[in-house]
Amino acid sequence: MSDTTAEAPAAPTATAPVRGGAEGVTDRLRSPRTYAVLVGSLLLLVLPFYLDRFWLQAGLFAMAAAIGAIGLNMLTGATGQLSMGHAFFLAVGAYGYCVLAGESGTENGHTLTGLGLPTWLAAILAVLLAGAAGGIFSPIAGRLRGAYLGIATLALIFIGQHVLFNAGSLTGGYNGRAVPPLSVFGFTFDDSELVVAAVPFGSSEKLWYAGLLALLISALFARGVLRGRPGRAMNAIRDHRIAAGVMGVPVARYRAGVFVLSSMYAGLAGVLLALVFQRTVPEYFGMILSLEYLAMIVIGGLGSVAGAVIGAAFVSLLPQVFTHYSDSLPLVSAPGTGGLAPGEASRYLYGAAVVAVVLFLPGGLARLGLVRTKKPSAPRQSAPPVNPAAPKNPGEKS
Repeated sequence: MSDTTAEAPAAPTATAPVRGGAEGVTDRLRSPRTYAVLVGSLLLLVLPFYLDRFWLQAGLFAMAAAIGAIGLNMLTGATGQLSMGHAFFLAVGAYGYCVLAGESGTENGHTLTGLGLPTWLAAILAVLLAGAAGGIFSPIAGRLRGAYLGIATLALIFIGQHVLFNAGSLTGGYNGRAVPPLSVFGFTFDDSELVVAAVPFGSSEKLWYAGLLALLISALFARGVLRGRPGRAMNAIRDHRIAAGVMGVPVARYRAGVFVLSSMYAGLAGVLLALVFQRTVPEYFGMILSLEYLAMIVIGGLGSVAGAVIGAAFVSLLPQVFTHYSDSLPLVSAPGTGGLAPGEASRYLYGAAVVAVVLFLPGGLARLGLVRTKKPSAPRQSAPPVNPAAPKNPGEKS
């Protein structure tokens, strides 16, 4: 009988610690960023119970600006298409809502045209109308790039201003037209008093939560687009158009589609602005508004949803703060008193902020929140050396 040799046991493989699954979810839930988001969300929900109408309207302006800036950031920041006509699509959304939801009648010497649709349906159709306007322009946007596209979209501002001032039956002319209050399932977002927890709620308090919901949906949708396959294609088009086409990305189709999507974001922002203003005025939707939106995405951070929100809050809230505290701020005087107006001072300040961001912080203000300290990974424990010829048990002979 021949001796048999014991088989050598398989050497255990050393595996790196896996940070996914339940452990990764727990780490994310315990991160300071998660706590900051929860605290910020709770703060935004309770602000209408403590702030007055001025600050609530300023916050609503910032929400509307953030929605429009997210759309422009997907177009300019993520895809690399310069657009100077963003204000035109805001006007399409604002006035489209007024025409679709308003009633026909006479106001300020103009016979106004209105379809009298339910306001919630008019809001949806106004956003789609802005997207349709972007779709009409999208063949041009799909074939032009850089400064050429910027000049082409600049023409939209002049066309839009001419139509807004002269189409009196639709826009009301120089004096604009009143905005019908939004009504959803019988709940109207107007100044009729509603008492909640002993706090009277007017139109600003009611619209606050509608604006928060619209901003949340817009931000989550844009985040999903930018982090998914369309976002990678958009970044490829921005970084190297020819290489993206070689890899199979339909460049013209993506450019046209992003332009339409950005127009719909602008239309939604225009509807929210109209509801906050309660009256649309043509000269608001001019060149300065388009330049402000470009400043928002540059200051906040190109290609970032958070950057668009931060930049929109910075640019839109600055004039409001200067106006409110013009008596106590140096070199700033109340509007109409002959000194440096709050609007002019704010433009000087965020103009300087654009220069500072371009020179010293190319990633924008959102880049400041992305600096994280990486935790050192656990050292990999090496398995003890195994002698293949060693017996399984000390008393076993080979």
